[in-house]
Amino acid sequence: MPEVADSGIPRGPVAKTKLFFRLHWQRGAPGTPTPEWVVRYCYGVWLVAFACKVIGASWDMSWHFKWLRDDLAPPHLINTVGTVIICVLVMIHTYTGMGCDRRSLRLMQAGLVMFLIAAPLDVINHRVSGLDLTAWSATHGLLYLGTGVMLLGVIDGWLKFAPPGPVRAVLLTALWALFLENTFFPNGQQEYGILELRSWERGEPYAEPALLEFAAQDIGRSVDREAVIHFALPIDDWVYPVWGIGVMALILTAARHTVGRAWTATTVAGAYVLYRAVIWPLLLAADFPTSTVPFYLVFVGLAVDMAFRFARHPLRFAVGAALVTGFGYGALWLQAQLRPWLLGDALTESAPPVAYWTAPVVLACVAALWFAGARRARTPSTGTIGR
Repeated sequence: MPEVADSGIPRGPVAKTKLFFRLHWQRGAPGTPTPEWVVRYCYGVWLVAFACKVIGASWDMSWHFKWLRDDLAPPHLINTVGTVIICVLVMIHTYTGMGCDRRSLRLMQAGLVMFLIAAPLDVINHRVSGLDLTAWSATHGLLYLGTGVMLLGVIDGWLKFAPPGPVRAVLLTALWALFLENTFFPNGQQEYGILELRSWERGEPYAEPALLEFAAQDIGRSVDREAVIHFALPIDDWVYPVWGIGVMALILTAARHTVGRAWTATTVAGAYVLYRAVIWPLLLAADFPTSTVPFYLVFVGLAVDMAFRFARHPLRFAVGAALVTGFGYGALWLQAQLRPWLLGDALTESAPPVAYWTAPVVLACVAALWFAGARRARTPSTGTIGR
């Protein structure tokens, strides 16, 4: 196989793409030896693709709390750009076998197939129902699942093929932040929904009249508070903390374990919260519905990191579960008590409705699953787990 030194690699993405196809576009099996510059460039493009999907999805959630659905809405187009890039990347991995092994490639392929099946099913679902009123629907769930499986494939491939060094840890941390965002995403239903309800109570609803009328007709009512709740907050109150604290804690634990660096979980959670905090004023300035920002997630990440740093391995699962539950529910309760006084009447709530009785359930489940995961864990190539 022709090879060039990394020092001779051009800087621009177009030039790198041309060089890759000139030197490496040939059939190969998964696990084909891959130059470092190809690995870094390829996985950098993966980041760009998922960034498009994140931006499109974030705008799309806000869009659906204002207008009736539009297949060609700008958020969908941005998301489609990311999907097209991913299709090209999976084709390249599949044909050349570079930058992946059999397992990581199968995960990428399976996730993409799931997503491509879910996308037209979601369109059909909307055609039949007119509007899918919840982010927790079956077709949406398949979209999240497909994206999540793809991300696991990318994480797996990067772990195995990335050269040692700080770039490896930084990009791996970014991939886990993307995985966290994708998994947390359906909780946005409640975070946007609570502010949608408050806007209607103020007499200044974010949603256009046609959207509110459709939501009311769906349950055979006129537009009233119950109809708005049916549209904005149709999910039971126990779902938000179980998903936002329990499931996210397990993801952050996996991130801390694989990256193997101190405060990884806090960094992953903080990066996601920072992103949400940045898009908040952008949506507000563009006159789109805003959401509450899950600041409590930073404390869930902090709890995971503290367990890794201060608890010995045999008891880490128990200490971690206790810290996650205490920090997570405590921070969520505190956030719910705060009022965004700096913003006047723009917001009147800081958190969605929460069933606090779920705390012992989260404690038990996180402890059990953390323990099970620790028993199955193997020492990674970084050699830094548990630092």
